[in-house]
Amino acid sequence: MSPPVAPPGWSRWLVPPAALSVHLSIGQAYAWSVFKPPLESALGLSGTQSALPFQLGIVMLGLSAAFGGTLVERNGPRWAMTVALICFSSGFLLASLGAATEQYWLIVFGYGFVGGIGLGIGYISPVSTLIKWFPDRPGMATGIAIMGFGGGALIASPWSAQMLESFGADSSGIALAFLVHGLSYAVFMLLGVLLVRVPRTERPVDSGPSVLAGPQVSARNAIRTPQFWCLWVILCMNVSAGIGILEKAAPMITDFFADSSTPVTVTAAAGFVALLSAANMTGRIVWSSTSDLIGRKNIYRVYLGVGALMYLLIAQFGDASKPLFIVCALVILSFYGGGFATIPAYLKDLFGTYQVGAIHGRLLTAWSTAGVLGPLIVNWIADRQEEAGKSGADLYGTSFFIMIGLLVIGFVANELVRPVHPRFHIPAPREAADVVQRQQSEPA
Repeated sequence: MSPPVAPPGWSRWLVPPAALSVHLSIGQAYAWSVFKPPLESALGLSGTQSALPFQLGIVMLGLSAAFGGTLVERNGPRWAMTVALICFSSGFLLASLGAATEQYWLIVFGYGFVGGIGLGIGYISPVSTLIKWFPDRPGMATGIAIMGFGGGALIASPWSAQMLESFGADSSGIALAFLVHGLSYAVFMLLGVLLVRVPRTERPVDSGPSVLAGPQVSARNAIRTPQFWCLWVILCMNVSAGIGILEKAAPMITDFFADSSTPVTVTAAAGFVALLSAANMTGRIVWSSTSDLIGRKNIYRVYLGVGALMYLLIAQFGDASKPLFIVCALVILSFYGGGFATIPAYLKDLFGTYQVGAIHGRLLTAWSTAGVLGPLIVNWIADRQEEAGKSGADLYGTSFFIMIGLLVIGFVANELVRPVHPRFHIPAPREAADVVQRQQSEPA
């Protein structure tokens, strides 16, 4: 499939809606916690077991982005979005079959493995394209692209909860809900496939900068630099801290205030998940756009430093005040989303636009690691504390202090980031120019 080159006069503002249609769909992954209690009840699973589809999905997201990044650069965003559509929707259909037959391994395989490939390819499909369309505002551009992923659960969470209420929370009801999800998202993602285009030239806006301005580093050279691995640690630590809350959001807030005079209902817990998704989505566009003004390094100082303070407040006072718990969780999730949205612009600043999509894909292995690490820490400790006879907020206190430690590690890694040494730059702009020349030769 040839990259869809924009015709003369094509508005670059038509590309963000294409990115959003894909990211809003695959962002459903953040609403997985809505399915956890019904699955645990219907199939007799523990909290750790019911997290497996989500964890495997995040692992496959990172691996498919890492190995598929070069293919996305070569074949273009339309090819990538098509692959994402097929895999993400097929994953739901397989999970539906697994729920209908009560074969949990099929849910893990379908939603986690097959759907996870769709997550990874879909995630990186519009990011590189948007950076090339908006070289004057890379933070805002990546924020637009990745905002949809954070906001996916804002739609999916109440939608999924309502479906489970209508269809029933038993295995057949869950199967029907998975089936509707798979078919609906296929239609929505198709809009992005049809709309996306790549720019015709290296300067998409006549008065704006060239996408080839600054140093250019290949994906192969990038992973040999200490800067790449510092960013890997930063992303992994920031994501681990946020995803630990996100994956277990609904049961966590229920446990925290189970013994209070105003316990949290199932509907309210789903609403909390939706609020977290809103914060996640808002943080992506607001904080990444702010990074265009104050710089990438400074914005990560905020994410990691203030994020650690928020966790400390929850650990010390969260069970005494529901508003404090909610506000701190929302701030953490806004930083979590902001970290995701800002990292492609950070990569562009350090490595240029030459193969930024492929480099971004490789960096997302940090997300895979965090996708296992964060939920594993929170779920494993909660399960052990429950076995020890503890309940409520006591299930999570140890986890929160571990998250503070992870954020401090990420803060130190951010302080170590320096400009990339010239020996890693590609020898001349000739290679990058070749890429643009090849794009120009493609038919519209």
